[in-house]
Amino acid sequence: MRNLSIFYVLFAFLLLTSCGETAKKDKEVVVEEQVSGEETSEENGIILFFGNSLTAGMGLDPEDAFPAIIQKKIDSLGLEYEVVNAGLSGETTAAGRNRINWVLNQDVAIFVLELGANDGLRGVPLEETRNNLQAIINTVQAKNSQTKIILTGMQIPPNMGQEYASGFRNIFPELAEKNDVYLVPFLLEDVGGNPELNQSDGIHPTAEGQKILAENVWDVLGPIVKDKVENSL
Repeated sequence: MRNLSIFYVLFAFLLLTSCGETAKKDKEVVVEEQVSGEETSEENGIILFFGNSLTAGMGLDPEDAFPAIIQKKIDSLGLEYEVVNAGLSGETTAAGRNRINWVLNQDVAIFVLELGANDGLRGVPLEETRNNLQAIINTVQAKNSQTKIILTGMQIPPNMGQEYASGFRNIFPELAEKNDVYLVPFLLEDVGGNPELNQSDGIHPTAEGQKILAENVWDVLGPIVKDKVENSL
């Protein structure tokens, strides 16, 4: 991946500063409207994206965030699914664990879990991150054992040491295997480190970058959606 080392340095600094409490408070209002106030069709299955600023599409119009792009893809294929974007800037796995019950106030067909980056950049103990993600998975499965779960992998710079960075990266495939859930190996594949696909902060994808994130997720999500439709016929 081009300029990955530069990306890592920017990632470490900017994700912590750009996705702070002010941005988080601003996004809370948006998420509340999307999750608790949005009317959804009873005929449509819900695909819930639960993540941080990458999911929220920080710095872009909501329709340019990758969940909205995926909604357009679904609509173009005539599939009866509705995307709900529950991304919140600055979100950690601990914060996500605290609000997971609140967002599961509807029947979710597919749950996309995109959390962990902020933990890694803050040096949160790996077991704490792992346990929080496991608790979120457990909660989703307890709510509805038929919900399909997709976990999106993330990587962090070696600021905390190579052992920590490697351990962090391994959390996602290990949890996916343990829980028999789907995995997007690296959400920022082909986007991270490319200045042409990131905003001026060097870390949050541009609208074009978000299209690639959508493709990375759709590679895993698409077959699930199509399979569920075929099995319902």
